[in-house]
Amino acid sequence: MKIRTIEKITKPGTPHFVGDGFRVHNFIPGTSTMKRMDPFIMMDYNSKYNFPATEKPKGVGVHPHRGFETVTIAYKGRVEHGDSAGGGGVIGEGDVQWMTAASGVLHKEFHETEWSKTGGEFQMVQLWVNLPAKDKMSSPKYQAISHSEMTKIALPNQSGEIEVIAGEYDGYKGPASTFTPINMYNVRLKKGNKTELNFPKHYTTALLIIEGEAKLNSEYNAPEDHFVMFSNDGESFTMEALQDTVILVLSGKPINEPIVAHGPFVMNTQEEIMEAFQDYNSGKFGYLED
Repeated sequence: MKIRTIEKITKPGTPHFVGDGFRVHNFIPGTSTMKRMDPFIMMDYNSKYNFPATEKPKGVGVHPHRGFETVTIAYKGRVEHGDSAGGGGVIGEGDVQWMTAASGVLHKEFHETEWSKTGGEFQMVQLWVNLPAKDKMSSPKYQAISHSEMTKIALPNQSGEIEVIAGEYDGYKGPASTFTPINMYNVRLKKGNKTELNFPKHYTTALLIIEGEAKLNSEYNAPEDHFVMFSNDGESFTMEALQDTVILVLSGKPINEPIVAHGPFVMNTQEEIMEAFQDYNSGKFGYLED
């Protein structure tokens, strides 16, 4: 099996705030174009950041989305979600919320009320996952995936484990339902241990080092908070933990359709973007109290 080479390792850029509750580094499309990273069309990463206690929860108020899915992965802190399709809930450390905006929703995300009163360390990833044209106008849905629901596979010799959020590893499937083939794992490796992953050559494949530091393909060091993008020239790669390390692994089949994005809408044509704005302005996305 041919080794998949590394296209680039990107350090986190200058952070910016989304609302007042998410201090993020943008890796997608910051590291490359949406088309190159398809089906992963946006990634904001809130690296570890300490939010002070507050009575009024920080976050992002009501805003619309159409044409894709938002996936929020919690590593530290707690977030509360609500949307105009009736989806909602609270996620904490290790949990995932997977919202399919599809034909259109309004939603809001804030630090969970009780967590806000004490504050503390906060670390999360938000991804936008594209939808194929045939599913962009399907009904919205919401998946609340608790850490306990995730499929966990122990690696040999107590060297670590792989948590499968979506897709499958070694025949074990994750709990998330996806529209196109997507593998999304948290790989937890203890210091000095190594593992190998294999994905189809044409899948878009990337890593985010959540904790620790890894040596990739026995050659390249990827420190904490760095984003790694692989070339489409092989199937397998290795990861060795230089410290106890947590790595978010993404690998998905490209949808290979036109991507036209404007603000909170991602469609296939400019006309569909204009229609999304018209539908939003005319109230077709429903109602959600701020």
